[in-house]
Amino acid sequence: MAGKKRADEPRAAIGILGGTGLYEIEGFKGKKDVRLRTPFGEPSDAYAVGTLEGRRVAFLARHGRGHRLLPAEVPYRANIFGFKKLGVERIISVNSVGSLREHIPPRDIVLPDQFFDRTRRPNTFFGEGIVAHVSLAQPVCPELSAALYKAAAGLGLRVHKGGTFLCIEGPAFSTKAESLAYRTWGADIIGMTAATEARLCREAEICYATLSLVTDYDVWHETEESVTVELVMQNLSANIANAKAVLKKALAGLDGPAARACGCGSSLKNTIMTNPAAIPPATRKKLGLLVDKYLG
Repeated sequence: MAGKKRADEPRAAIGILGGTGLYEIEGFKGKKDVRLRTPFGEPSDAYAVGTLEGRRVAFLARHGRGHRLLPAEVPYRANIFGFKKLGVERIISVNSVGSLREHIPPRDIVLPDQFFDRTRRPNTFFGEGIVAHVSLAQPVCPELSAALYKAAAGLGLRVHKGGTFLCIEGPAFSTKAESLAYRTWGADIIGMTAATEARLCREAEICYATLSLVTDYDVWHETEESVTVELVMQNLSANIANAKAVLKKALAGLDGPAARACGCGSSLKNTIMTNPAAIPPATRKKLGLLVDKYLG
């Protein structure tokens, strides 16, 4: 079945999704590049699998090395499925974002706990004869987010716990009218990738949290410069250095997968609506890694 793994396959407990500017992390021991094929195509790039801060980690550059993929072109389903094949149970996503709030200036870190998804891309593993409805009321793993907050605060960084991440399709930045409207909706930060990943991680029963690095004030601010690639890049180097420090400190403090008490690891339980006998064999095989433990 699709859920079985060879004994010689590389394994990792924690996944890191690197965003704009974060294409690798120094300090990996025994690092090996692993290319995977999934039922949803090839992931963005090879996974770098090794040991970081005493934890088995798989790192993936979301946009590919060299930043080749638009937000809408990222193979999100393949990326998350690939992490699942590697045995990953927790994913930390690193995202560059714009701030929609005066009190969240550039170079701050936000750990959002809610998403507002305005994208139109594939964001579920299900379909083709099998239906499942997971809960997204609380889309972020509280345990993983708390570990990131503790690490960032311990490093003396400006970090905001909680908030709403407004996810847009991109690749263009917002119009001023859109940016002002998003503020009235209660959104705190804006980006182009995290909401899709959060949905898929919930279906894959993987803990998910995003380390959102603020680079700009989007385009709503009357006195600050509107977001441009040049402005993003100016703040990126400091942000990425902070992100690497937070990641390493958080990894060192995380308990093993057996200690997960968040419920993320059983988020598919009682969500599959389709009678097992009605699921097409090809679909059952395709999703075996996710559903076999519930379908027998």
